[in-house]
Amino acid sequence: MGAAEEHLAIADRLFKSIEAGDLESVRAIYAPNARIWHNTDGVEQAVEQNLATLKWVIANIRDIRYTDVRRESTATGFVQQHVLRGRLKSGREFILPACILAAIENGRIVRIDEYLDSAKTAEIRE
Repeated sequence: MGAAEEHLAIADRLFKSIEAGDLESVRAIYAPNARIWHNTDGVEQAVEQNLATLKWVIANIRDIRYTDVRRESTATGFVQQHVLRGRLKSGREFILPACILAAIENGRIVRIDEYLDSAKTAEIRE
């Protein structure tokens, strides 16, 4: 498997793991020193902080799925545009367009830069 195929396979595992609520698999995909940055707050999260965020998202959005996925391998990882969909506790549909840039080293994600609409993320807290 070449680097491009490996990068795309890692991306596929990451998003399938999140959809399944399998945070241990997400942990295994991240390098121990990985950093996850979001444009909405400008903060870099360590792995455990990001897993706590994902745990909260999974607890507050039912039926999480990624749709409208456009994914490309890059020289250092992958870029993915998608729409995150699910149901809020109120029953209302949640729709969040996003873009992820990921860097991979030695088969694991070392950095993610995630671009989201902050107004949409506020809907989760309804």
